[in-house]
Amino acid sequence: MQYKAVIFDLDGTLIDSLADLAESANTMLEHYKYPTHPIEAYRLMVGNGSQKLMERCMPAGTEKSRIEEGLAYYKKIYEGRFLEKTRSYDGVLELLKEFRVREIPLAVCTNKHSDAAHTIVEVLFEKDTFVEVIGDEPGLLRKPDPTNVLAIAKRMQVLPEEVAYIGDTMVDMQTAVNSRMLPVGVLWGFRGREELEEYGAKVLLEHPEELLEKINFKES
Repeated sequence: MQYKAVIFDLDGTLIDSLADLAESANTMLEHYKYPTHPIEAYRLMVGNGSQKLMERCMPAGTEKSRIEEGLAYYKKIYEGRFLEKTRSYDGVLELLKEFRVREIPLAVCTNKHSDAAHTIVEVLFEKDTFVEVIGDEPGLLRKPDPTNVLAIAKRMQVLPEEVAYIGDTMVDMQTAVNSRMLPVGVLWGFRGREELEEYGAKVLLEHPEELLEKINFKES
């Protein structure tokens, strides 16, 4: 099979954002005098959007109104610091450059709230690297619902089966399976090999450059 396009997850796939996410959430928890968590613990809390992150990091049984209040406070904190420690993973920029040379269309689909996703992409990556960036915003369905990635494939004028979807969590593998795209799991992100394989990964990568070695992409 020859693939013609790539859709990436963002956090844990293109960028290492764990410290900024965790420290922002912990600042919110401290504000409400709730227990905080080690940064590494957030690897299992992120991936399903900010709302779910709040539900996971706040104490069990927290009222919905407090979760919503905490979410709003967390977003304000994160907006002021989401580029303090966040960087692209080693090898990612080189990989994206090679794809552009080959004229293979690229996109991002993330459960990160949309404003933060767009700003991070604009700052950390070259202009026009991605034909589309879709984040979490009102009216859009979150992954693993396939609606957004299928819309991206349509815009790229490729079949879903011709797209490699790259991510680091079970949510990403489910998204790829649900949309009939190739599920590619990365091992440098927030989750491990066992989870990725359990939820459908067909290819696993230990370094970004392996994407071009393990998958057959069309030449420009």
